Amino acid sequence: MIAPTPRLQGIRGATTVSRNDATEILEATDELLRTLIEANGISPDDIVSGLFTVTRDLDAVFPARAAEIYGWNIVALLHATEIPVPGSLPMCIRLLVHAYTPRSRAEIKHCYLRGATVLRPDRA
Repeated sequence: MIAPTPRLQGIRGATTVSRNDATEILEATDELLRTLIEANGISPDDIVSGLFTVTRDLDAVFPARAAEIYGWNIVALLHATEIPVPGSLPMCIRLLVHAYTPRSRAEIKHCYLRGATVLRPDRA
């Protein structure tokens, strides 16, 4: 049997923190990264890029720093601040990873942790 050819897929995730604290932001982001990697069976070598966004109430540290600490040193990373949409989830960190994987879109596991489970209860 021939293994499926890896395709570039987008994998989403989000988490929240309770306060604007660098340590808490990095720990929550690290938890999200590890969960997403494990759930999808990908390695850092499979990852092409990571786009991190945060709500405006988080500015103590760039969440992308957690990816660098985790070993994503040659991965293209981007960090952005979200627009302040009324009613949006506060203290939220979102992530979009582009990675090569043999999984189909239907097999991709998007990961929503902590308070971000309200964004996608079907993916929590």
